[in-house]
Amino acid sequence: MANRISLNPTSYHGAGAIAEIVPEVKAHGFKKAFVASDPDLVKFGVTAKVTDLLDKEGLPYQVYSDIKPNPTIQNVQHGVEAFKESGADYIIAVGGGSSMDTSKAIGIIITNPEFADVRSLEGVAPTKNPCVPIIAVPTTAGTAAEVTINYVITDVEKERKFVCVDTHDMPIIAIVDPEMMASMPKGLTAATGMDALTHAIEGYTTKAAWEMTDMFHLEAIRLISKYLRGAVANTKEGREGMALGQYIAGMGFSNVGLGIDHSMAHTLSAHYDTPHGMACAQLLPIVMEFNRDYTGEKYREIARAMGVKGVDDMTQEEYRDAAIAAVRQLSQDVGIPQKNDRIREEDLDQLASDALKDACYPGNPREADKEQVIAMFRQLM
Repeated sequence: MANRISLNPTSYHGAGAIAEIVPEVKAHGFKKAFVASDPDLVKFGVTAKVTDLLDKEGLPYQVYSDIKPNPTIQNVQHGVEAFKESGADYIIAVGGGSSMDTSKAIGIIITNPEFADVRSLEGVAPTKNPCVPIIAVPTTAGTAAEVTINYVITDVEKERKFVCVDTHDMPIIAIVDPEMMASMPKGLTAATGMDALTHAIEGYTTKAAWEMTDMFHLEAIRLISKYLRGAVANTKEGREGMALGQYIAGMGFSNVGLGIDHSMAHTLSAHYDTPHGMACAQLLPIVMEFNRDYTGEKYREIARAMGVKGVDDMTQEEYRDAAIAAVRQLSQDVGIPQKNDRIREEDLDQLASDALKDACYPGNPREADKEQVIAMFRQLM
């Protein structure tokens, strides 16, 4: 079997990287930007850091901000109509996963109009054409949507999230500028950072993992465990380390998939609007405990990457315990609540059913039944 790697054609990294947007726009001959960004980023002037560059060069654009933290089918539909009316020929997605996921869905539907029913994009949709060119500018260090072939949309009517996987949605340019992430509040920094750690650990232990993606994931685990605490404290070094770590995690998991942590997290977001990163963070040590006996020696390398000393002298049980303990400690250190008080007993059966139908579940190293998933959800109550 051949292993595929899909990455951005071009990416820029480091403080001040957003200055590269204008030269790239001119080099590609783009005419008008559709700037997709969530309303809070527009309100607090973060989006303006990009639009000011366009203004300075006289490059036309239109801002679209009808984007929710868990973007909905309706957000995408409105965005498609707004794009058509704008006369734009490319998208600049400014924000976290929500802005970029919305942009990917809009861009795919514009160039593949037969998929105008947003639900038809679920799973691996057989689109024929690359989406509208996207320049992705992340403002959070977590989702890595700027380098992935995935996006997630919420179906409000059916109270579920669905995952779309499409090599045609990859942004052509990623601008990973830690200065664009400096305005993130502590709670969001912690949650998105733990989401990135979940990407790295699930990607490392998923069924499809292989040598090249293992390399990405282990380095991402090392960087995240070294720099997330500093990023939450808003240090320059912490922000820079997390910007790189989350991107490297995306380079890996986008190509091999994830596992049941993300399946369960998608379900919590769909039913209770729980922020995605928070759900992933709360579930991560629980899922690691569930998977521990199906991961070979991988928890030893996770523990090593997280800075645990003496792992080569530990038994298998000891290094597995050490890896899980290191994850719990990092989560606690950055202030992640350990419980989710929104989960209701009467919802557990539906939550578990939805999680097992989620596109991320098949990659999990251990098979699960409904009662086992319910038991994991109960640990959060």
